[in-house]
Amino acid sequence: MLSATWTRAEEHGAEQMVPISIQHVVKTFGRVRALDDVSLEIERGELFFLLGPSGCGKTTLLRSIAGFYTPDSGSIRFGERDVTTLPPQKRNTGMMFQNYALWPHMSVEANVAFGLKVRSVARAERSRRVAEALAMVRMSEYAKRKPNQLSGGQQQRVALARAMVIRPQCLLLDEPLSNLDAKLRLEMRSEIRRLCKEFNLTGVYVTHDQKEALSMADRMAVMFKGRVAQLGPPEELYCKPLSADVADFLGETNFLDATALDVSSEGQRFRTAAGDLLSANGRAAKGARCRVSIRPEALQIAAIGDSAARREADVNHVEGVVRERVYLGEAAQLELAVGSTILRLNLTERADRPEIGLRSPMAVSVDPRDVIVLSA
Repeated sequence: MLSATWTRAEEHGAEQMVPISIQHVVKTFGRVRALDDVSLEIERGELFFLLGPSGCGKTTLLRSIAGFYTPDSGSIRFGERDVTTLPPQKRNTGMMFQNYALWPHMSVEANVAFGLKVRSVARAERSRRVAEALAMVRMSEYAKRKPNQLSGGQQQRVALARAMVIRPQCLLLDEPLSNLDAKLRLEMRSEIRRLCKEFNLTGVYVTHDQKEALSMADRMAVMFKGRVAQLGPPEELYCKPLSADVADFLGETNFLDATALDVSSEGQRFRTAAGDLLSANGRAAKGARCRVSIRPEALQIAAIGDSAARREADVNHVEGVVRERVYLGEAAQLELAVGSTILRLNLTERADRPEIGLRSPMAVSVDPRDVIVLSA
């Protein structure tokens, strides 16, 4: 039964999934410009994330795609179809909300069937599709229960089944996991990605959780103040951010003010308060002021130099004193004082090493590929 369900759904999904084109969209609320000339191309069958701090415009953009907001200008297209001014019910999108939005007086199966009933799907077809949708999310045995008889994770699965049962062209998800505990969030991340890929759905997912986006997205866009700051695959945005805002939002990093020095075949050197650093990941005009970013996990423990000559010979070798240590279970985060500069590093190998205590001398090094050059 389940394999047949998958086959039918995959065939339908292959026909229905659509690319989404967003061109020069502007949306204002009074004096607030929530979306400021946003353009994006979301590919067919892609799981695309909108990421950013509160107030950046990501939810406004999702609601514009869904049809809850009409842009002041610009266009939104599903494939060749212009949906800019169409109401939500005519866009054939499935929506998952942060608060589940389940009817408390209805059973699980009635909640899932609601969208089909509104669309006047025949009773027999409705029953079959509800059963299939509940099987997809592994909730068949709970069909007769009410939402208040379910856990948060189970309610989220029901909400997902309700969004899927209408066989949408795209699935829109508005911070759907924010109300779940850490373990359930991990479980549902895998479940949502599995279903989107198994059913060939174009998915647009809003979150402020960086790890959620990095672990699930095919591509993502980081937004600030109504604009897209950078978009691309998760690895590219994390390892090669174009700005300090993007680097800072996507996890922890060390920022150092720098002055550009000479370029060689190995990269370019930069003078910083922690010493000269070689970067193979960015360029700046000689003498230019800029910033470099180094992720805490990129710093590796090195041998302490015996002399100035030894330190000069080592590329990106920095020595300091441990100022703080925080044990995190799978890792320990250290703060290394290098003069007046503080560098944070994550020690993941033998994180319980007792010889690294407060005020211990320590040397670290960093690969030139992990020294990211940012504009000032």
